[in-house]
Amino acid sequence: MQMTMEKRARASKKKEEFSYFAPEAQSVELVASFTNWEKNPVALKRSKDGTWKGTVSLDPGTYEYRFKVDGQWRNDPDCPRRQTNPYGEENCIREVE
Repeated sequence: MQMTMEKRARASKKKEEFSYFAPEAQSVELVASFTNWEKNPVALKRSKDGTWKGTVSLDPGTYEYRFKVDGQWRNDPDCPRRQTNPYGEENCIREVE
């Protein structure tokens, strides 16, 4: 019974890809509500074309995220949905269905 519940929980998760184009960057991290922000950032991997990418398994829901590029907070230029955060900046919104 326990195994079935774990399998079901994994089955509901969706693989979501995040990417950020920064060919000059030394590091790009995904920081989000699902990473507990800066506590557990996801290090993205650099592609040859300068795009940094990473895939995260997420349960259905709404998540806020940003990128840290060489330690500087950046928004996803490809994300049209934004929400103002407590620091006067905007977080990007990702909806997982």
